[in-house]
Amino acid sequence: MNTYPIRIALIAALGGFLFGFETAVISGAEKTIQQLWSLNSFWQGFTVAASLIGTVFGSLIAGSPAQKYGRKKVLSVIAILYLLSAIGCAATPVWVLFIVFRMVGGLAVGASSVVGPMYISEIAPAHLRGRLAGSFQVNIVTGIFVAYLTNFLFVGLGDDAWRWMLGIMVIPAGLFAVLVRTIPESPRWLVLNNRDAEAVAIFTKTGEKDAINLIREEHALSKNGVKETLFNGKYSKPIMFAVVLAMFNQLSGINAILYYAPRIFEMAGFTKDQSYLQPVYIGAANLLFTLLAMSIIDKFGRKTLLIIGSVGMIVFLALTAYAFQGEGSGNQLVVVYLIGFIAFFGFSQGAVIWVFISEIFPNSVRSQGGSLGSFTHWIMAAIISWTFPVIVEGSKSGGFYSFIFYSVMMLLNLIFVWKVLPETKGRSLEQIQKDLGIA
Repeated sequence: MNTYPIRIALIAALGGFLFGFETAVISGAEKTIQQLWSLNSFWQGFTVAASLIGTVFGSLIAGSPAQKYGRKKVLSVIAILYLLSAIGCAATPVWVLFIVFRMVGGLAVGASSVVGPMYISEIAPAHLRGRLAGSFQVNIVTGIFVAYLTNFLFVGLGDDAWRWMLGIMVIPAGLFAVLVRTIPESPRWLVLNNRDAEAVAIFTKTGEKDAINLIREEHALSKNGVKETLFNGKYSKPIMFAVVLAMFNQLSGINAILYYAPRIFEMAGFTKDQSYLQPVYIGAANLLFTLLAMSIIDKFGRKTLLIIGSVGMIVFLALTAYAFQGEGSGNQLVVVYLIGFIAFFGFSQGAVIWVFISEIFPNSVRSQGGSLGSFTHWIMAAIISWTFPVIVEGSKSGGFYSFIFYSVMMLLNLIFVWKVLPETKGRSLEQIQKDLGIA
């Protein structure tokens, strides 16, 4: 097997590890931070969501420099932003500066969610694209798992434990900054900029058997470099697919669970130590079922995984809601229900979203389409994560209403995937354009 595309895909996917770590690590620090700076539920929600506000802007602006300067250069900048965020969040004594550095980390996450999957999809051979683009998601859930694990290990270090939790990200961020300099530029970006000879060399190294014809086809599809805008009416189908899938990804409640996992378990009656341990199990389940999904995504397809996952999420979110409806020891089952939910999420929405969004837009507008899908994902994540503590603190039944809402959203997601979403497995990026009628 040609290991070259695997190696460069895994390096690019390190941005996903930092994405996952940055997303989940705040769960271990958020209650300490609330006490440290005496924040009410509104400002606590804002503090947690500050990173997500950054992701909204990061996802919105990443497409343009990725299109103009190349995917590799933008990935290098993303690595620097992750480093700055880790150092700043761990060291700052001031709440306002903490918010600023959280937003810097969010900028990196948002940009990474656009450029990482896009780069991997563009360098991956068609028969490996699902698994290689999915390696970005595997790294996300690995980062989430490691964040939960380090939170649990550092929780006993005293009043400054939260600084260690946030600061440890310096290590993977530094590694990413070094390794990303060793990968090549995306060959499809090179074709878009009429650097065909360089593109041929990279396509050949990645195992593309007919690079010359692929480049000719790409030039024909991109109208030989004519610049296009995403919102010209021609791309309404992929726009709709990306926006709706990204919305449902967050309407599952996934980021509320990731950001507030210890708080949720304390609500369910667990002790503080138990509340930091239970998320480790959630992170492990997320990782295990994402790996399972990645092993079969190119065989069974994106749509099959999404349908199976939707059914499981509907059931386990409803059970979680039921657990929060009553009082007492029955709530201890919350950990079982949330592990069930996260398993089906990792197997479906978690595994598919970044693969699918990176596949359905043509080369000439792929960076714009990736930005739109990611922007939708992160604006919904910010809304869900900001409002969650307000809802659960505002009512004894807040947990019940939150999770029953997420369950209903997954029912709608099931209908959308089943009736509307196309399958993309085993098709080249150019063939997918033709299938959608946008060639």
